[in-house]
Amino acid sequence: MPQPTSYQKIPGIIMALSSAIFWGISGTCAQFLFENRELNPAWLVTWRMSIAGLILVCFSLVQERKTAFEIWRKPKNAIRLLLFGILGMVAVQYTYFYSISLSNAATATILQYIGPVFVVAFYAIKNRKWPILVEYAALFLALSGTFLLVTHGSLEELVISEKAVFWGILSALALAFYTIQPVGLLRTFSPAAVTGWGMLIGGITFSLFTQPWYFSGTWDWQTWAAFAYIVVFGTVLAFYFFLKSVTIIGATKASLLTSVEPLSAAITAVFWLGVSFLGLDWLGTGLILATVILLTLGKSSEESTTH
Repeated sequence: MPQPTSYQKIPGIIMALSSAIFWGISGTCAQFLFENRELNPAWLVTWRMSIAGLILVCFSLVQERKTAFEIWRKPKNAIRLLLFGILGMVAVQYTYFYSISLSNAATATILQYIGPVFVVAFYAIKNRKWPILVEYAALFLALSGTFLLVTHGSLEELVISEKAVFWGILSALALAFYTIQPVGLLRTFSPAAVTGWGMLIGGITFSLFTQPWYFSGTWDWQTWAAFAYIVVFGTVLAFYFFLKSVTIIGATKASLLTSVEPLSAAITAVFWLGVSFLGLDWLGTGLILATVILLTLGKSSEESTTH
């Protein structure tokens, strides 16, 4: 099969960048809903997963027809999918949005981006193999970037609350689990089916605890617009564009391009919501993004999955 030319790769590059920008802006939309409209993070997560999951499952049914249900045929796969939906999808979505509610979209997104370091640590332990030099460099950059982001270089106090730091790191751990756990399923089934069913399962399960049928906060056209953006652009379209870009330019290049997500969240949070982002914050952001770039360029057998 001939490799696509540079000109043919342009749509893939645009789609990868668009997905990252959509994800970043959706984080800022969530911050707006939490701060200015007093929405509950758990409520938002429940509806985001339920609606987006339903749309993705329907998309999978249209594209794959009966094979979209194949994932449920074997008990082993069904159990994996349930674990992914309940422990993976719910955890990564809730910790991220709750972290935003405690700090801001930019900081929460950047802290989550140290997740790949935990993925590297997991495979190092699993394979009983010491990390290579580039992975040690990535770890150093991630720790340095996180330190600058949460302390501004001072050992005496934190710039954000301890609770925000805790949930930000928890979000990164959840992202690592979310990346590793469904690898077996993704070798057999399409990402649309795995992610769609995972979101739908997570949304339905989480609804048992969040009672999403009770609306809270202030609802006006801006609330509905931000909510719709998170579901449609920040979830469904972002996911679809990313998958499509992978088929055109490959997973490595697509993953590199989506590293602009924290920058997208930071820029929109600064200019839209007036979040204070100083020079040391941008430096910390740059170091953490360098971590992602190093690990993406250095990875061989393990590939990233979904957002």
